[in-house]
Amino acid sequence: MIDPKRARLPIIRQCTLLRLNRSGVYYRSVPQSEANLELMRLIDAQFLETPYYGSRQMTWHLRRLGHEVGRKRVRRLMAIMGLRAIYQKPRTSVPHPEHRKYPYLLRDLVIDRPNQVWCSDITYIPMKRGFLYLVAIMDWFTRKVLSWRLSNTMDAEFCIEALRDALMRYGPPEIFNTDQGSQFTTPRFTGILEERQIRISMDGRGRWLDNVFIERLWRSLKYECVYLHAFETESELRVGLTKWITHYNGQRPHTALAGRTPDEAYHGVPTPSGPGLTPDQMANSNAVRMAA
Repeated sequence: MIDPKRARLPIIRQCTLLRLNRSGVYYRSVPQSEANLELMRLIDAQFLETPYYGSRQMTWHLRRLGHEVGRKRVRRLMAIMGLRAIYQKPRTSVPHPEHRKYPYLLRDLVIDRPNQVWCSDITYIPMKRGFLYLVAIMDWFTRKVLSWRLSNTMDAEFCIEALRDALMRYGPPEIFNTDQGSQFTTPRFTGILEERQIRISMDGRGRWLDNVFIERLWRSLKYECVYLHAFETESELRVGLTKWITHYNGQRPHTALAGRTPDEAYHGVPTPSGPGLTPDQMANSNAVRMAA
């Protein structure tokens, strides 16, 4: 709304008319330093191994690696990355009244067919000179990645885009499960689900196991793709992720899918000959995990 080229109306006057703070007009975001990016890569790798590490334990871990860092710095970097330890935290603030928290619906539920339950999550993706955020939507029963998007901010828009894409391509699921992140609790996101009469499920606070399958996806994606390539640009990262997810969906067999790929399981391709789980065993396996 601000036009710096309007000679007859200076920026100060434009800000006054729009009731904007002038400092916000001139602000330019400063990228993270190389030292911070290196620390964030180390934090990300360790968090995959120990998701119960808070800022204190992560600070000790980095110091053992030879990095003289303070807890405040580590806490700030983990917040930027969207990382939260899995332990329960005291309730120190009241949620926004428009951001309703939904109950967890998957406990003791037998998940035995595609499009019964979808799940979604966001993860931090390190690059050679910076980082991005990745959101993915997965079919719980078949582990198929239905849609994904990249973003340089943790806003809700790229999550909404991924959701609309998945719904357009695959139709609505019965249940949609996420954590309690603000990107998923905003009415703009939940409203899309409610319009289609999709039941909304949300993990308990600090319970990463409630969304365990997509957490496993992040682990595989990072160790098999992201950490093996020093992606320099978003376009390079996008190409790399497209290639890996295509392979994951279409060519990588899963023991839990009786040797089928996620694509084969989603489209009902019969189980290949050889060792593996039967469909009934797959459903029982899901039920055991839900009960846990």
